[in-house]
Amino acid sequence: MTGPDALVRAVSPPAGPVDARGDWAEAEARLGVRLPGDYKQLVETYGWGEFCDYLYLRTPFGTSPYNRLERHDGLLVWGATTDGDRLCWRTEGDPEEWPVVVRGRSIGQEEFAPGAAGFVEGWVTGRVSSAVLADMEPGLAPWFNAFRPRLHRCLRLSEGPRPYAERLRILRDVLTPTTDRGSWQSDDGTHGQDHFATADTDWLLTYDRSRPHQIRISFPPADRVAARDRLFAAVRLMSCTVLEITTADGLPLPDWSADDA
Repeated sequence: MTGPDALVRAVSPPAGPVDARGDWAEAEARLGVRLPGDYKQLVETYGWGEFCDYLYLRTPFGTSPYNRLERHDGLLVWGATTDGDRLCWRTEGDPEEWPVVVRGRSIGQEEFAPGAAGFVEGWVTGRVSSAVLADMEPGLAPWFNAFRPRLHRCLRLSEGPRPYAERLRILRDVLTPTTDRGSWQSDDGTHGQDHFATADTDWLLTYDRSRPHQIRISFPPADRVAARDRLFAAVRLMSCTVLEITTADGLPLPDWSADDA
């Protein structure tokens, strides 16, 4: 399998990886094994987070109980999925030759060639097929979300004179550079969503073409002002006005600066 470099070509890393750096010697001493080199590069490039809202990457750093390498029935777990499957190594012999083991929550397990980074790259590109894991949806550009504290805003907008495709282009131009995170559209074209992220600031956005249409965004708390300024500038260029600002749960916010989860 190919390694971390091929994965980076397929999936843009986050601007600021979470729990990506630490004392590898201490981590290895705690685990009682030397960790594979491709995994270390994978962690330092992406950090703690998830690929395509499905496959979670764990790291040996940080304090979260949800982010740790752990033993499970003789296997060393380095990742998981939203379905509760575990991504592991069988830790026998040279760490660079440890096979990747996918242990399903309910339907057994299967074994793949060595290389955590290569396995992830194969899954996101469709090159690796698994009887346990769900397939990456065809036609979607793969993405990665870093697990970090975020604020959430939803902006309900007036329609304005511009068609949806032009509004979307303007929004992404203002927030450039951006990376795709998938999209869908109803058969009649009246409903749909476009998901994307900012490559330099790690903001996650969904543009919803419902009526009235809306933009949903999540961003690190430190980016509160920058996210507001760039998003409102985009809305003006889209020839729309903001009708309401809410939380992710639909609760009205008095202004952009109010705190929400």
